[in-house]
Amino acid sequence: MNKKKDSFLVNRIKSVGFAFKGAYLLITTEASLKVQFIIGCFMTILGFYAGISATEWCIQILVIALIMAIEGVNTTIEEIADFIHPEHHPKIGLIKDLAAGAVFIVAIAAVVIGCIIYIPKIF
Repeated sequence: MNKKKDSFLVNRIKSVGFAFKGAYLLITTEASLKVQFIIGCFMTILGFYAGISATEWCIQILVIALIMAIEGVNTTIEEIADFIHPEHHPKIGLIKDLAAGAVFIVAIAAVVIGCIIYIPKIF
């Protein structure tokens, strides 16, 4: 049975749709991502209030996106691990801890970057 292949453009549009759906699911269903989204919104408002520079905006946007993206990867790893081995297993626990550790490292970096940007504006 021959299946007609979609054009390059149609495939790209479908890919964007799948990516949008994934981002929407992350933001609407994952508690930690909801918190990070709210913090990102707060930091955006604070950026307008503090009058940060274009360079600081770029860094802030990248950090917000990075932390939300790495949280999405962490969630994906947890979902795969739970699918492969639903019962508690030490190796699965280790895998989940390592993924959470990656999020923690980026979160610490985000706090440090936030301090570098905002402390001079506050004091």
